[in-house]
Amino acid sequence: MDFSISEPLLALQQRVRTFIREEVIPLESDCRQGPHGPEEGLRRVLIERARAAGLLSPHVSPHYGGMGLSHHARAVVFEEAGYSPLGPIALNIFAPDEGNMHLLEAVATPAQKERWLRPLALGEIRSCFCMTEPAPGAGSDPRMLATTAVRDGDDYVINGSKWFITGANGATLAIIMAVVPGSGATMFLADMSAKGIVIERTMDSLDTCFPGGHGVIRFDHLRVAAADILGAEGSGFSFAQIRLSPARLTHCMRWLGAVRRAHDIAVDYARHRHAFGRPIGEHEGVGFGLADNDMDMHSARLVIMHCAWVLDQGDLALRESSRAKVIVSEAVWRVVDRCVQILGGRGVTGESLVARIFTDIRAFRIYDGPSEVHRWSLAKHLLKSPPSPEKHHAPD
Repeated sequence: MDFSISEPLLALQQRVRTFIREEVIPLESDCRQGPHGPEEGLRRVLIERARAAGLLSPHVSPHYGGMGLSHHARAVVFEEAGYSPLGPIALNIFAPDEGNMHLLEAVATPAQKERWLRPLALGEIRSCFCMTEPAPGAGSDPRMLATTAVRDGDDYVINGSKWFITGANGATLAIIMAVVPGSGATMFLADMSAKGIVIERTMDSLDTCFPGGHGVIRFDHLRVAAADILGAEGSGFSFAQIRLSPARLTHCMRWLGAVRRAHDIAVDYARHRHAFGRPIGEHEGVGFGLADNDMDMHSARLVIMHCAWVLDQGDLALRESSRAKVIVSEAVWRVVDRCVQILGGRGVTGESLVARIFTDIRAFRIYDGPSEVHRWSLAKHLLKSPPSPEKHHAPD
């Protein structure tokens, strides 16, 4: 196995690293940030800086304004972008837009791509993916989908409620998952300014890194033309599979970069903060924590790279992405938790970026499927796999 990174990719990695350090990190203290993410004005400043640096939308094909990187190359670039909470926004690779762009490029018609994918890839608009519903609707179990889309002439009329819809406030495009009676789950494309889409409120949440926050939305007799189906009627779940694995994995990439930043801050602090006559990093309680961070991050990176390789072979990588999602989300949580502990009082205040990374990253063990659901899915696959040559039977 060759674990080396090609010279061109190493050069790109350094370009992104320099860009984040010189153009993005200085904006982390910009006042245009709040409990529901960076404001639109700040997002546009970041987008323009990435555009000028030639680093915008690295995951999208050049035809639509991106860089056309492989999943392997994205793993390198996205980790570097994640080193700052504002980095993914600058490169236009934050959730949910990154996953939505991938889905549109794979599934949308040429007309849909021109209308929605191109402006998304250029950073001119934002989008949201409307899937999750309040109880008793769909959450971890998509089969509980309660939002309906009923055919009426050349249109569909959509009714239902969604919540925890990331980026809803300020989005231009909504990708809506709804059940068409007699056909099944179907994805629709809708303009968020359309009559019948109501943003009821923006939810308070631990994280503050997503533009637009997380919205509660109601569809009240929303009319969507049949031409605005994404994919095909009744094929919503199967087409959504195209989005699932890459979106899970890019979360892993970005958050690995974030905890690497937290770790670097903790290492620097452990070198210079003294207690009991020596730098605290020389005490085993702190030094061992830093060593554990290094091992967790290395393991996470290897899992990410393997899943990226599987995706680059053209596989959906459903099992590999589930495995990566659990391993990485739990590893990066351990890393940032240790960093808070190492920084002590500084780690739980705004005196360090670590506290912000800590609150942002906690939700990752829930986003894109909680760890428990992925473990359950993996267990089902294992139990369905062919038995080993040596069969073990229960005693009679």
